[in-house]
Amino acid sequence: MRLQLVRSFRSIREAEVSDLVASIARAAAAGKAVDLSTMLPALTTAITSRAAFGKSQQLTTDRAFQVVFDNISEVLGGFAISDLYPSLKWLPALTGLKARLEKLRKASDSVLDRIIDDNRSRKSSATTAAESKGDDEENVLDILLNLQESQDAGVPITMDELFMGGVDTSASTVEWSMSEMINNPRILHKAQQEVRQALGDDRGNSVDEASLHRLKYLDMVIAETLRLHPPGPLLVPRENRERQVELNSYVIPANTHVIVNAWAVNRDPRYWTEAERFVPERFVDRSIDYTGNDFQFIPFGAGRRMCPGVSFGTAVVKLTLASLLFHFDWSLPAEQKSINLTECFGATLRRQYALHLLPTQYCSVL
Repeated sequence: MRLQLVRSFRSIREAEVSDLVASIARAAAAGKAVDLSTMLPALTTAITSRAAFGKSQQLTTDRAFQVVFDNISEVLGGFAISDLYPSLKWLPALTGLKARLEKLRKASDSVLDRIIDDNRSRKSSATTAAESKGDDEENVLDILLNLQESQDAGVPITMDELFMGGVDTSASTVEWSMSEMINNPRILHKAQQEVRQALGDDRGNSVDEASLHRLKYLDMVIAETLRLHPPGPLLVPRENRERQVELNSYVIPANTHVIVNAWAVNRDPRYWTEAERFVPERFVDRSIDYTGNDFQFIPFGAGRRMCPGVSFGTAVVKLTLASLLFHFDWSLPAEQKSINLTECFGATLRRQYALHLLPTQYCSVL
């Protein structure tokens, strides 16, 4: 996604993060812990749906869509025996995987078709367009539909491209960052001090994206989180399509699917000192490159099939973390001694257990 387009969604990110902060502030006032494992996906769903489809669609209230999305994530990240025996073309049908995938695709298409039809009907109605002129931001769907009309050609609009990549990955990265910092109080304090010193004097009681470029240590925290907990641990499959190649004594025949284990690469002790430890300072003398040029650090992949929404996702992550650290002090509920960092593999790398934290309000919320 082009940087200019990402910047155009700044107001959406700030508005939705502000709503999250207000919700946490209410819990803090009542002395209650919050479930970030639920709140963060709701936040990224709201941001991504508004950016992709427009404010009026309100996907966050559509329970049917949430169920479809969760099921797709589960299936994409699950084990399929047909992957072990690709020559047996009948296996997906026998195991029921093919039928389940077709059912989920129809369900997701139904949601997207409704959104596209609503968008087109609004644009075709002069009255509706006039009423909604100031009510809805231009979104990715608008851009794609305009492109489709101008080129008079089909533009494939899929759940993967418009929605799935932006929700799970951003939410899980914020969740893992908070988990690691809670387990490392020194790092939490250092990141919090940076945010409050950089933003406190001139931002009053708000956090906006214009000041986030000052937060260099927070950048390191995010990079270290992505190193240890890459959103897509196995990236997307590649296929050696042209000819047989030999790589480090391994022969890869033509037309072979290749899986890249980014999780293992990012933890390889040959390239990372104390590879299993959460140490943001390791990036002090190392550039933070999410573009795939550093093959020892590939949380979003590399090459033509790397994640297209890197800039959008990292913008959401940084604003959310800065806001959580600026407005609240964080601690574990009384019954917890530490954060369990057990991972749960799926389409993205999630925590196995929900993250419950106790917020204490530090800065007032408008």
